[in-house]
Amino acid sequence: MNMKRDLLSAFDMKDDLEDIVDLAISLKKRRYDYDPVLSRHILGMIFEKPSTRTRVSLETAIEQLGGHAIYLNPNDMQIGRGETVADTARVLSRFVDFISYRAHSSENVAELARNATVPVINALDNKEHPVQIVADFMTMKEKFGKLQALKLAYVGDGNNMANSLIAGAAILGMNVSVAAPPGHKPDSSIMQRSKDLAKKKSTSVEILDQPEDAVANADAVYTDVWVSMGEEAEKKEKEKQFAGYQINDSLMAKANKNAIFMHCLPAHRGLEVSASVIDGPKSVVFDQAENRLHTAKAILLTLHKSRSRGQ
Repeated sequence: MNMKRDLLSAFDMKDDLEDIVDLAISLKKRRYDYDPVLSRHILGMIFEKPSTRTRVSLETAIEQLGGHAIYLNPNDMQIGRGETVADTARVLSRFVDFISYRAHSSENVAELARNATVPVINALDNKEHPVQIVADFMTMKEKFGKLQALKLAYVGDGNNMANSLIAGAAILGMNVSVAAPPGHKPDSSIMQRSKDLAKKKSTSVEILDQPEDAVANADAVYTDVWVSMGEEAEKKEKEKQFAGYQINDSLMAKANKNAIFMHCLPAHRGLEVSASVIDGPKSVVFDQAENRLHTAKAILLTLHKSRSRGQ
């Protein structure tokens, strides 16, 4: 019986997110000392949007674990000529052992997973970016030695990154404060589910208007681009709306003394973050980027182990 597991949302790691983080930390410590446990395993990678960290980390991860990746541009596939997502899932499942999908639509990611018989990894969609947050929480645990009861402040657009970070923080027993301008708040359903989880753990999830309020006493201050992929037409308008939400030295000074600055990259210096912050001593953005490799391996191994148990 095939008990395949998918990673479509942060909530899909509700029971083992910190275990995956800890596995990634252990893999990092023995970067070139591991068994090729995914020998002969193939990862099919469908990317509808550009990617640097997600693509390279996943390709490198499966290669280091003994497998191989196939990059699939929709323009070179029949899906680009009208083949359904469901049929694409059924066909690829006959060829590969994992599918990662960077999609414009979360509905398409869910449709692919429903029809695939191999594990599906959400490599970013319009609603969430679950693989990124594993690296983010790994970086926090490396810096602070723990995750529980830390305060994460997110300032900026309530986008897919914000959604996954809020859910992940709630799962891990962290406090999270988000400052976003009106009309750009995180997804309401994710917020409610995260608040319900936080209540059980006696932590908090709050949405605020002022960045200063969100950042107060934070251990980690996080931001993302104001204009996400596909929103380029809204660039000038969004920059006006977000003008007061830049992470700069004065805002970072309101966080805890040992607070770190985080960004999933790519970053735009002078917009969502000042150069003095992202290139300063509190910045851990390139640690986050490196940790994408180790967490990609941990995710692949976790999904593989889950599937193996079901066979």
